[in-house]
Amino acid sequence: VQLQASGGGLVQAGESLRLSCAASGRTFSDYAMGWFRQAPGKEREFVAAISWSGGSTSYADSVKGRFTISRDNAKNTVYLQMNSLKPEDTAVYYCAADVYGGDSWDDHDYDYWGQGTLVTVSS
Repeated sequence: VQLQASGGGLVQAGESLRLSCAASGRTFSDYAMGWFRQAPGKEREFVAAISWSGGSTSYADSVKGRFTISRDNAKNTVYLQMNSLKPEDTAVYYCAADVYGGDSWDDHDYDYWGQGTLVTVSS
């Protein structure tokens, strides 16, 4: 499975971004998808996850109500819509695939990882 994340950039606080992660190499609906992030000097943390069907999602408390994860299985793509961005959202964002998994928050459950896309939020 190959994962290609895109959509990062530099925005001001309060603005929005949409990240995309395109998958290839396996039937996309075989796996749940997650977004994680890593800020400079910090450990990687869970952001959001979605089940294979899109019927179940989970979010970190820090992004709940501001971020929305979705997927389009016909396009082999998962999205992360990020609204009301804050400077503390600045990080490299990674998408990950959990084969036959659910919407797990645990990065150990994920089998494949994309290369990351940088999101910078200025105050």
